[in-house]
Amino acid sequence: MSYFQAIILGLLQGVSELFPVSSLGHSVIVPQLLGWNDVVAAQSASESYFLAFLVGLHVATATALALFYWRDWVRIIRAILGSLQSRRVEGPDARLGWLLVVATIPAGLMGLLFEHAFRTVFAKPLLAAAFLFVNGLLLLAGEWLRRRAEVRALAVAHGLNPEGARRLDTLEYREAGIVGVFQIGALLAGISRSGITMVAGLARGLDHEDAARFSFLLATPIIMAAGVYKLPDLLGPNGHGVIGQVLAGSVAAGIAAYLSVRFLTRYFTTRTLTPFAIYCLAAGALAMAHFAL
Repeated sequence: MSYFQAIILGLLQGVSELFPVSSLGHSVIVPQLLGWNDVVAAQSASESYFLAFLVGLHVATATALALFYWRDWVRIIRAILGSLQSRRVEGPDARLGWLLVVATIPAGLMGLLFEHAFRTVFAKPLLAAAFLFVNGLLLLAGEWLRRRAEVRALAVAHGLNPEGARRLDTLEYREAGIVGVFQIGALLAGISRSGITMVAGLARGLDHEDAARFSFLLATPIIMAAGVYKLPDLLGPNGHGVIGQVLAGSVAAGIAAYLSVRFLTRYFTTRTLTPFAIYCLAAGALAMAHFAL
């Protein structure tokens, strides 16, 4: 892997991890389109330098998210510690913290058990393109669900925020678990972690801003844990000869992720998932046609 490839893949990771367009899908499709056959082969190999490279990208992305939301995390962690002492969940920060814990469990367990198998089996350009197309359909489905009368009634029943949608801290733990189950879909190259969790949030009556906030907060421990779990790949034989590329890609990913989350938190105050759905449908269809020929 060259430094140029590392920086491009880092930028791609930082942007597409948070934009609801699938970082894994793009990291599989784009190198194939550019003719980076060695990178494509390394992605689906059982052991390769790409595993070490992923460690840096994951840690850098999670660090950018943690820095952007550091005030939120300070309040959430303090509230969780306080609730453990008092044995009561009091206040929106404590409730949000425990909702994040519950939502993290399903994807965390599945990722721990099956991430390697999913990556080696499904990280193929044609499959990634097909799942990217499916991701576009899921985003459109989320917008359709958000407009349904049943979802609006659900929001009203649980109390509305100033924008007329359900407040984030009114989610039930069972619903947070469902959001976490949805996140498992991101193990498939082409399915967006942020997109699918936002769809789950919209389906439970959240507005786009709160659905995005919950998605980004939820992604932070999952992505960081994935990076830390794979540290032996970076420190072992897989990391030999690519440490410089890992650092270059990680810096690019961290900067891109920070700028992306800063943009998206403002974007989703007034906008929807529809433009991203159209992009995924078009890009997925074109990539499928290209790889099928």
